[in-house]
Amino acid sequence: MPDRKQEFLNHFNKLAPSYTLYKKRFAYYWNDTAAYINYFLTEEQSILDVGCGAGDTLSQLKGKRKLGIDISPEMINVAKKKYPDIEFKQMDAENIYLEEKFDVIILSNVIGYFDNIQDIFTALKKVCKADTRIIISYYNQLWEPFLRFGEKIGIKKKSPRQNWLSIRDVRNLLYLSGYDTYRVARRILFPVKIPFFSFLINKIIGKLPVFNSLSLNYFVFARPQINAEEKYSISVVIPARNESGNIENAILRMPDFGKHLEIIFVEGNSTDDTWETIQKVQKKYSGKYDIKIARQTGKGKGDAVRKGYAMANGDILMILDADLTVPPEDLPKFYHALASRKGEFINGSRLVYPMDKKAMRPLNILGNKFFSMAFSWILEQPIKDTLCGTKVMFRKDYERLARNRKFFGDFDPFGDFDLIFGAYKLNLKIVDLPIRYRERIYGDTNISRFKHGFILLKMMFFAVGKIKFW
Repeated sequence: MPDRKQEFLNHFNKLAPSYTLYKKRFAYYWNDTAAYINYFLTEEQSILDVGCGAGDTLSQLKGKRKLGIDISPEMINVAKKKYPDIEFKQMDAENIYLEEKFDVIILSNVIGYFDNIQDIFTALKKVCKADTRIIISYYNQLWEPFLRFGEKIGIKKKSPRQNWLSIRDVRNLLYLSGYDTYRVARRILFPVKIPFFSFLINKIIGKLPVFNSLSLNYFVFARPQINAEEKYSISVVIPARNESGNIENAILRMPDFGKHLEIIFVEGNSTDDTWETIQKVQKKYSGKYDIKIARQTGKGKGDAVRKGYAMANGDILMILDADLTVPPEDLPKFYHALASRKGEFINGSRLVYPMDKKAMRPLNILGNKFFSMAFSWILEQPIKDTLCGTKVMFRKDYERLARNRKFFGDFDPFGDFDLIFGAYKLNLKIVDLPIRYRERIYGDTNISRFKHGFILLKMMFFAVGKIKFW
């Protein structure tokens, strides 16, 4: 065993009997770390905690199956006694020998103690599924002198010389080991609980730009890189209200792609002959296309999409607005982006390429750009266009989103924010896909700039409370 690894092993074996008591002194910090990780977990997932120590963090996490591993036998003994209902194993992560694969792998404040971090990341590929999430937390480099000073005056336990890695270092090591980093977050400006003061500093001021970069903790989210592209079946849901003149074109312009293509029209509260046209088109093209039709009983695009998704049988779910301002011909791009695992929630972006002259009014463009900046901050990753109607994800992920919808509630009549927030909460990688936004050739928009803009603004502030300031 290398000298450095042995030094850390001796240190943590010696620390084990008093480790839980020591962590209680900083319970505010550790509880916040566990709470933030928990935000992205569900009860149905399997969790592996690498460098679990005495098991305190793992004990607070959701999951139907939880396993903690640590190189220190003394730490594992303490963990087994404290949490007999959780499985713990003494194991060097660099030589991991587990048979099973996990949905989520946690490395909470431990990567600085590893002798060779890239070897650890590479070894963990053995226990990763195609859609495994890696969640890493560690200390901001800016805090090194303060933490070292804390060791000198006895506030913090002295530890052997550790690696102080920047976020860029961690991302690079993950990339070299075959992982894709898709989100970075920072938390905790003041790691001690003082009523009101800690709340103000950490929950409000610490979430603001600039101040956030000074936080003590950072979190890096990653997933295994997948190079192969599989074949999937597809369900394209087309919500339609007063779109009679676009229905047949939606079929005629639909490319043939994927393993099987299912088209689902959901008509909602039209005042023209949209429903009659949908019925005629289904009958006319029944031998060539797999077409399902339905009328929604509720109101709003969001309700129509949910009804269509409930009818869908495809592996991949897509939304295509019936106004065809997003060309049906672009849908294979969304399919390939998802099938090749470039992302797990593919979001159309109308704000990259020049638009047709009358495709979007100037005030709408300004509103979309505002929401783009706001949501990039809220979701901790760039998102160019939150309101583009075309959004694509795997059906299995949508079903998980629907099961966990109670977290945000049924608050979105349009459906865009419901899907974006749900994808964020499920810890999916969100990827923008630029499309050329076309001028509508039939009918008028169903969107009211001011009325619906105010509703969207209210939903955004609701999301800030649920995602950012909690």
